[in-house]
Amino acid sequence: MIFEPTTISDVIVVKPSIYKDERGFFLETYQKEEYISNGINVEFVQDNHSGSEQGVLRGLHYQIRKTQGKLVRAVTGKIFDVAVDLRKESPTFGKWVGEYLSKENKYQLWIPEGFAHGYYTLSHWADVIYKTTDYYAPEWDRTLLWNNIEVGIDWPLIDDLHPRLSDKDARGISFLKAEKF
Repeated sequence: MIFEPTTISDVIVVKPSIYKDERGFFLETYQKEEYISNGINVEFVQDNHSGSEQGVLRGLHYQIRKTQGKLVRAVTGKIFDVAVDLRKESPTFGKWVGEYLSKENKYQLWIPEGFAHGYYTLSHWADVIYKTTDYYAPEWDRTLLWNNIEVGIDWPLIDDLHPRLSDKDARGISFLKAEKF
């Protein structure tokens, strides 16, 4: 595996070694010792799976307590995955990073605690699987508004159409008013 820091060095793209032959392919999606040796020394406690149609945007979610680190991958389709740094003491506070994750590239994105996370579905359909370092705690769940002017995420919206959002995501909080770490 190759572990490549993004422009926010704590957010890491994990590029697996893929072994292909006439039957298909094989890859490791997680190997604890490999992750630890590359600075990701966490315990995962929950796996989540979401499926989304094209044009759906999920997020930007975070838990202000019982914080979650996330290891995200798209097993079908293609998404644009985003992390926003909400750590007040961080040199990248208020900055965002986005990566394309797809069935084809098989990349994963490691997003540590202290970030809001969301993704936009580019393909007809995408299945996204992600591991978390703590359990879902609805009482601490928060949503940062996906199109905050203060953050300025450059979402690759299809035909510049407004994304499909859940009611919760449409009511997200502005960066200025959001609880931070």
